[in-house]
Amino acid sequence: MKFLLIRPGDRESDKKHLTLEPSTVPPLGLLYLGAALEQHGHNVEILDYYMENLSREKLKNTLLSSDAVGMTICTEDFKPHRDISRMIKDLDPDIPLIIGGPHCTYVKERSLQDIPLANISVVGEGEHVILDLASFLQGKKNLANIQGIHYRNNGSITSGKPLQVINNLDDVPFPARHLTEKYEYGDFPFGFQLKKKVTSTITSRGCPFHCRFCTRYANVVDGWGFRQRSARNILQEFAEIDEKYHSINIVDDTFLADKKRAHKIFDGLIEMGRELELVIHGARVDSADKELYQKMKKAGVKYIYFGLESGNQDVLDYYNKNITLSQIKQAVNLSRKMNFITIGNFIFGAPMETKEHIENTIKFACSLPLDIAGFGPLIYILGSELWNEAVESKKISKDMDVVFADSEKGLGNFTKKELIEYTIIAFQRFYYRPSYLLSQIYRSISRNDYSLLFYGLKLLFSLKKELSIIPKIHINGN
Repeated sequence: MKFLLIRPGDRESDKKHLTLEPSTVPPLGLLYLGAALEQHGHNVEILDYYMENLSREKLKNTLLSSDAVGMTICTEDFKPHRDISRMIKDLDPDIPLIIGGPHCTYVKERSLQDIPLANISVVGEGEHVILDLASFLQGKKNLANIQGIHYRNNGSITSGKPLQVINNLDDVPFPARHLTEKYEYGDFPFGFQLKKKVTSTITSRGCPFHCRFCTRYANVVDGWGFRQRSARNILQEFAEIDEKYHSINIVDDTFLADKKRAHKIFDGLIEMGRELELVIHGARVDSADKELYQKMKKAGVKYIYFGLESGNQDVLDYYNKNITLSQIKQAVNLSRKMNFITIGNFIFGAPMETKEHIENTIKFACSLPLDIAGFGPLIYILGSELWNEAVESKKISKDMDVVFADSEKGLGNFTKKELIEYTIIAFQRFYYRPSYLLSQIYRSISRNDYSLLFYGLKLLFSLKKELSIIPKIHINGN
């Protein structure tokens, strides 16, 4: 059989955001599904709408050679998802349309209502399920006996067997990266460019921590615990990654949680001797350790992301971050000492936050030697503890998947407009400091790499356009 796997999206609207774009990293979930299918003799093609503006004619030609379509669904604007599913069914009404991804896991059977033309919805991990679905399509298996699915049955939505979580991740085949070789990922929106070609890896599933704002499968899936691949398995994947890949995004929720494993991984990478550029997308400040960071530097780590969230200890405690302001300072300073490009993200709008809290966070961000700082309003997202609490207290409806923490809903002290305005002011205060600009010029010269400075200046000019159309709110500070 041939499976067409699709990541839906809108490439043009994606370019307008300052957040991490889908075009930055390949769709790992689809690459894992592709590997499982190919291992069992099936053919696979992947289309990524974030990487190309696909015409109706190209989709039609691809569908002609396909037996089934799989599509990722995220909890966000459903318009591109619905538009693409409608086009698929217009072109081939009889082709099976299977959906999966975060939204299908969080709302289960409701996902088939949100994407009404889909036939089957997959909950959680799909590597085993997709093989069972292939057997069903070949007439060898009944849907009622397949684990972790919902499907349409005589006008109603019903479920198969209970989901089975994959406990041994070392048994999962490595992603079929060749399926997206036609695309050039690594197009970061906020100021730096990776060495081409770019790929990604994930070395664990789930998270051992319980930040209240974070969406977690563990909140909705029984038995969904934190699971890690072994260091040996991870190093085997690095060894098999083709020489054409020069930059690798490590996209775990918290890659350095197990320091013993992290040491083994970096020891192995150093021994391999490959000149790789590594990006750690999920790092906690309480994992900062001089010996470990020295190995990371030697192994090729160049960029590291921290979720810093706030410059107020009471807000960090409310979020259940289990970190301190002093740990944040220590980690960011150590990262700068290792000459990593350091990214820190902050959130505005916790229920107890006042104007003074926001000012403290902006000042704290400006006091840190960060190369890139991200600021954004707190958003209650389906699957997070905060979202669950807000639904239980009837402040929001269970059908509201993404909600600003604004005063109109009793979720905070500021309106949505105020939160957005404070966010833009924070960007302005951080990036328009002469000391910051001078430090970035110096770092560019010392690295003999001006890409971060060049793309960063482009970002600043785009921010200025935003600032020119949004009224300013005065907050204390320089």
